[in-house]
Amino acid sequence: MALSPYDIAGIEDELHDDERMVRDSVARFVDAEVLPQIGKHFEDHHFPRELIAPMARLGLLGSSLEGYGCAGLNAVSYGLICQELERGDSALRSFVSVQSSLCMYPIHTYGSDSQRERWLPAMARGEAIGCFGLTESHGGSDPLNMNTTARRRGEDWVLNGSKMWITNAPIADVAVVWALTDEGVRGFLVERGMKGFESREIERKFSLRASATGALFFDDVVLPASSLLPGTTVGLKAPLSCLTQARFGIAWGVLGAAQACLMDALHYTRERVLFGRPLAATQSVQIRLAEMARKITTGQVLALHLGRRKDRGILSPVQVSLAKWNNCRAAIDVARDARDLLGGAGITADHVPIRHALNLESVITYEGTETIHQLSLGRELTGLNAF
Repeated sequence: MALSPYDIAGIEDELHDDERMVRDSVARFVDAEVLPQIGKHFEDHHFPRELIAPMARLGLLGSSLEGYGCAGLNAVSYGLICQELERGDSALRSFVSVQSSLCMYPIHTYGSDSQRERWLPAMARGEAIGCFGLTESHGGSDPLNMNTTARRRGEDWVLNGSKMWITNAPIADVAVVWALTDEGVRGFLVERGMKGFESREIERKFSLRASATGALFFDDVVLPASSLLPGTTVGLKAPLSCLTQARFGIAWGVLGAAQACLMDALHYTRERVLFGRPLAATQSVQIRLAEMARKITTGQVLALHLGRRKDRGILSPVQVSLAKWNNCRAAIDVARDARDLLGGAGITADHVPIRHALNLESVITYEGTETIHQLSLGRELTGLNAF
């Protein structure tokens, strides 16, 4: 029986019927609505906001949350959603990751009843957009090196500082912002239109060009007490728990980008004839294609295994770090090699590897660089902190 080149390990046989249904519905959406236009959006440095409503109708926003108009899907279904969206473009998966895992998740987990009622149904419908403000320009991988502060003034809080490299910042209606208080780091909901709050888009990017990326600025922003996420404890435990949710989706999503690159490389090398035979008929090309399939397959097996563990409630953040590191490295290697196999054609917008390769330069960096995840695993192995 012939195996799918995109599923050598037979992951398809391990999926439940409802998981296949979710994946197939997102795949049809990507094929029909995303792929015909996403290349132009990438070229134009433009986020396709018109795709938010159909994604919301498919139940992709906050898909793993219960209640408030959310779909309540399992972790594997969320992973498959991320995989299919990133097969289209990392920008769309990033949008859904931020909306779902970095904004809706903390409101659902740490927010008050009134915060949940106000924001979650609207965010699930795509009528309100969120962003996650943790990273600062000088801090990068060291989130405790934070200059953004929130000081009490009577019953209110006064927020000052800035955040950098924030997905959805230019279009967000609410920002989940982490700030240093006298007690430690706490989370706040900052709404568009509050006096002293400004977002600016980051221009001249050569990666994630179809994503809306920006910076957040806070100049004596007065926040009512109701803006504080009451369930957050002092410190980084809450924001890091959000990042774990998002990293899990990334570990699946990048495999979709790699699959798209393999698909393009297979088609091109079968059709491209040099020295009297297709490129795909040569040993060197077959070895490289096999390497791509190996990397994708091992990533799929790891992602599915961790998805099942997540659904059983026994997934460790270090296991997510392992998957984010392994699968991002695999995907960017596949994208670069696919680009090379396409020769000169590989640098053009007529083919997908260069777009995915450029996007993955960001994905391998954000939400924990490769080095950060290596050191997380190293700490787990040795019991010693090398950060």
